[in-house]
Amino acid sequence: MDLRALHCFVAVAEEGNFGRAAVRLRLAQPPLSRRIRELEADLGCRLFERIPTGARLTPAGEVLLPEARDLLERAERARERVRGTVADRVLVLGMVAGAGLEVGPAALAALRRMRPGARVRLREAAVTDPTAGLREGRVDLALTRLPFDTAGLTVRPLGEEPLVAAVPADDPLAGRPRLHVAELADRPRFRLPPGTDARWRAYWLAAEEEAPGPVVASVEECLHAVLWEGAVGLLPAGAALRHARPGIAFVPVGGHPPSRVVTARLAGVTDPLVDALADALDAARQAQAGQGRRDAPGQLRGGAARR
Repeated sequence: MDLRALHCFVAVAEEGNFGRAAVRLRLAQPPLSRRIRELEADLGCRLFERIPTGARLTPAGEVLLPEARDLLERAERARERVRGTVADRVLVLGMVAGAGLEVGPAALAALRRMRPGARVRLREAAVTDPTAGLREGRVDLALTRLPFDTAGLTVRPLGEEPLVAAVPADDPLAGRPRLHVAELADRPRFRLPPGTDARWRAYWLAAEEEAPGPVVASVEECLHAVLWEGAVGLLPAGAALRHARPGIAFVPVGGHPPSRVVTARLAGVTDPLVDALADALDAARQAQAGQGRRDAPGQLRGGAARR
């Protein structure tokens, strides 16, 4: 499959409209439509249905979309690796569920002091992959959270972040200053798909596997499940700041271990640039923890996010 055609397909799928996709791609609409037709001919099926508001994916298109994104990402990663042999390398940092996001600027500044000219690209992974694509070679270093299966990985702890319960704003729990995780029992929970790392699923569900509720693959889908389906669930405390919106309340939770923020990398792989990035993240977290202790004693633990 032609990568240019896949770029066009993803743009139309994400915009839901050929005209908007053409503007996004800086391409006239006739060539865009032609590339989609050629891709459909190559695959032997229709990928879009025309609707009054634009275009909607067919079942075949829905299957192709994640595969196309994966192929395009791998192609870009291959380009970066090849370019890295003749030019400055771009480190790819994978992030899961906002882990360590607040220390990004400080970490980047620390990295540039250690490695002037170093460049980093952030890749936000779905919450279904706690390694952020590390095992598939999509990232150089993962900024993530325990627990998950760490076989074959080297993990470096950075700190802890407390949890909050995301609940509908009109729920009786929404007005509470704090709740115990057991109080979420018997409520519909947002859940991760089957096949997701078992330890990761169990930690975030904090309930029996057969607990009812919608299956989600991203933080945004978690929030939609709360807003539209009345589900509840656990999120890192930082979500209360990053994802605040009408209709959803975030209540601090006790009775469940805090989220442990870590960096992870492939075991046995020596890479001075990755070492420098991991050291910069650690330094930024430690500086944040020290500032937190000075500003509000007891609020932060080992670099945990401010509640």
